[in-house]
Amino acid sequence: MTILTKSAIAAVTLAFATEAVATEWSVSLWGKRRAFTEHVEKLAELVSEKTNGEFTLNISYGGLSKNTENLDGISIGAFEMAQFCAGYHRDKNPSITVLELPFLGVQSLEQERALSQALYQHPAVVEDLARWNATLLMPSPLPQYNLVGVGDAPKTLADFEGMTVRATGGIGDAMAGVGAVPTSMSATEVRQALDSGVMKAVSFAPHAHMSFGTIETGNWWTTNLNPGTVNCPVVVNTDALEMLSDSEREALLSSVDEALDYYIDFYNEKTMAAWGPALDEKGIERVTYSDEEIAAFKEKVAGPTAAKWVEDNTAKGLPAQDLLDFVQGELAK
Repeated sequence: MTILTKSAIAAVTLAFATEAVATEWSVSLWGKRRAFTEHVEKLAELVSEKTNGEFTLNISYGGLSKNTENLDGISIGAFEMAQFCAGYHRDKNPSITVLELPFLGVQSLEQERALSQALYQHPAVVEDLARWNATLLMPSPLPQYNLVGVGDAPKTLADFEGMTVRATGGIGDAMAGVGAVPTSMSATEVRQALDSGVMKAVSFAPHAHMSFGTIETGNWWTTNLNPGTVNCPVVVNTDALEMLSDSEREALLSSVDEALDYYIDFYNEKTMAAWGPALDEKGIERVTYSDEEIAAFKEKVAGPTAAKWVEDNTAKGLPAQDLLDFVQGELAK
């Protein structure tokens, strides 16, 4: 029988006390680690460093929830942090879908980041996400989407008539404007849909085309369609955020900008640098449309889609015109 000295008992007691006050958050992502999740990975690293390991973010790729159900999981406290895309459930987060309207004119990841962070502070947006006990923490800035597809490449926009396309949010609205048949589908399902012929084209940012394998099947890529992008925030459970100690909350919130800086550098310098060579390696045909066609596409789609978005969401009680004006004002700065 081992008899513990007073000092040993004190050490054990201290160890248990330290363990008891350590904070662990579960973070629900999906797919695998990729450019799209690098800011979350960096955030976890920074938070752990700043708290000497006393506050950790345990990241799970698909082990906690489906990506389309992450906001629901946040609302009930199934996990403390999650990433989702607004287009997965427009009715649940209508305020931020304004950022998914086609042809807004965003030119860079840096501009997308600034725009998202500004909108996330708008009172109507804060109130909208509060319905799900969610606080918007940071965006996941993405470049303009383009399509990878199978079969005959669409040489003109008229060639999209009747084509089944995986496209969410405003991008789906844009594709419908040229006669395509858009379908909202989880990113993790698109490879099978493309392989089986259920989808003829998939709208993604470059990192996702690589991560989810569309370039393994596809044979063409649109270089300059650029109909828009999706908005995929990282949110936290509001109750969990409020339960953090002051020092833990400071460690988390003060790390957001550094995590986003890292993310943007990673995307620009590594992901985009790998994209062109990946297309070349797979022998994927690049399809580029004339300036006239793109201008006609924008004119046909942008105004009517925005007007319908305002009409539909105003009817739901959202200050939709104010939100659209806010976004356009931010972009004009």
